[in-house]
Amino acid sequence: ALVNFDTAALTGESMPRQVGMEGEVLAGMIALERAASLRVTRTQSESALTRILKMVEEATERKAPTELFIRRFARIYTPIVILLATLTVVLPWVYTLVSPSFHYHFATWLHRALVFLVISCPCALVISVPLSYFAGIGRASRMGVLFKGGNSLDALTGVDTVVFDKTGTLTTGAFGVQQTLHLSPEELQTVVAMERSSTHPIAKAIVKVYGDGEKISAENMPGLGLRAEIAGETWLAGTLRLLEKQGVSYPEELQTIPDTIVACAKNGRFIGCILLSDTLKPDAADAISMLRKVGITHVEMLSGDKQALVDKVAEELKLEQALGDLLPQHKAERIETLQKQGRKVAFVGDGINDAPVLALSDVGIAMGG
Repeated sequence: ALVNFDTAALTGESMPRQVGMEGEVLAGMIALERAASLRVTRTQSESALTRILKMVEEATERKAPTELFIRRFARIYTPIVILLATLTVVLPWVYTLVSPSFHYHFATWLHRALVFLVISCPCALVISVPLSYFAGIGRASRMGVLFKGGNSLDALTGVDTVVFDKTGTLTTGAFGVQQTLHLSPEELQTVVAMERSSTHPIAKAIVKVYGDGEKISAENMPGLGLRAEIAGETWLAGTLRLLEKQGVSYPEELQTIPDTIVACAKNGRFIGCILLSDTLKPDAADAISMLRKVGITHVEMLSGDKQALVDKVAEELKLEQALGDLLPQHKAERIETLQKQGRKVAFVGDGINDAPVLALSDVGIAMGG
């Protein structure tokens, strides 16, 4: 039997994943509609979420060589400065033991040592940061963009490649009905009434579009769809696999449609379908266009969703490249590949599944609510 799992914590995708017997379930997936019996094959330290956390830590170390250099430099520089300031006070006094004619005034040399210490202090570097950085950070905050510091603002000036996550970033992250095919108004009304009896995300998306109304009790066939007996007639609404299992033939061109399909049948005959997909955010195309205007030469999209859907979104937004069927580690590998090509990469994403890539990229941009 197939069980639907919510994989949003790992892939960020709104579409549940169907897993059958002997299929792999990763830590962080949530079983929908019914319980599932699992056999543990890895320890907690090897789980998917633990590996994501490890990638975040490793990426943080790899992505900031300048920070690591400053840390090593300060470890040597700070003790040397303190030692020199101390010697500024002590050495003149030692010199009086050799040359009694030399007049030593403790307060004067202590003052000089403190002046030297203040001038040599690394804090002076921070104070000397141009006020334009602070003005930029303040202006951005009024527009709802929060920078972690001036270095993040500075890093953006060198970016030539922007990589987007798809779901929740360029798209809304929620299913929307795109169109219905071949269904008459009466048939559509019956299918929607069946969907109102289901708690599946696809059913909720359909009900959201067509609103509340009559509810028809339907048998939930996990991983396949719904079956109902209505006035002596058998109705089916679900995946193409459901129709195949029930011996219902359907047009072959449905296999090539990238959208999520709710195929409908009545008394063993295909009568039409409802097409759903994750919808683009209203300002997604404008955002891509503005990036090109400010000199970004390469825009990509990475997603855990299936490649056909990713290609469809990429075509609408006219992106240079779009890769689908990716887990967090695959996204991180793609960012590393781009960086090895000499690109300065900014990654835009949301959710824990994007954390390793946000940390690894030259500039990580996390989408807020």
